[in-house]
Amino acid sequence: MWDELLIALALVMVIEGIMPFLSPSIMRSNLQKLIAMNDKNLRILGFLSMISGVTLLYWIH
Repeated sequence: MWDELLIALALVMVIEGIMPFLSPSIMRSNLQKLIAMNDKNLRILGFLSMISGVTLLYWIH
């Protein structure tokens, strides 16, 4: 179980690092837009991201 968790964490780190590596200016711009969002919209975005991830995991498994 711990092996799979560490593999998942490593994949998240690789995927999260792609955008700042390829285009740091776009990443910086997107982060500024996220900072400007109000809490409600940011929570909705986070919730939709979690639901998408769970759905993808269920579909794959």
